[in-house]
Amino acid sequence: MKLVAIGRLKSGPERELFDRYAARIRPVLTVTEIAPSKGSVMEQKRKDAAGLLGACPENAFVIALDEGGKTFSSLQFAATFARWQETGRPLYFLIGGAEGLDGSVIQRADAVIALGAMTWPHMLVRVMIAEQVFRAQAINSNHPYHKDSRPD
Repeated sequence: MKLVAIGRLKSGPERELFDRYAARIRPVLTVTEIAPSKGSVMEQKRKDAAGLLGACPENAFVIALDEGGKTFSSLQFAATFARWQETGRPLYFLIGGAEGLDGSVIQRADAVIALGAMTWPHMLVRVMIAEQVFRAQAINSNHPYHKDSRPD
């Protein structure tokens, strides 16, 4: 399983938190970082798309993180994540740069998801997706990490 992202996550609290969740995920969640592109917005998006898609093998199950994607509850995501894993294809989560994803990435993606309607800093998106993958695995294995109780 791989996370491919534009930009570099520097050392600091976000990196530590990402590493904490990523270390709990099986199979391990590895990261490929692509240097941000320069140029006009369209050039950046096009170049970033080439880098993101170039990091994915042909048989990859590509999950693009985009604000226009589908949102899930944690339980829904866990069920969906299990179905993705059942394809037997390697899972690749793609996080675009500051200008967002090029349409070619959305078109190639097997799934497009959003972490809510708000815009999140890319460094936090990495943490959030790692935590949700860990949570999905915990839910799917009946581990007590996820608490599914809310007050009436």
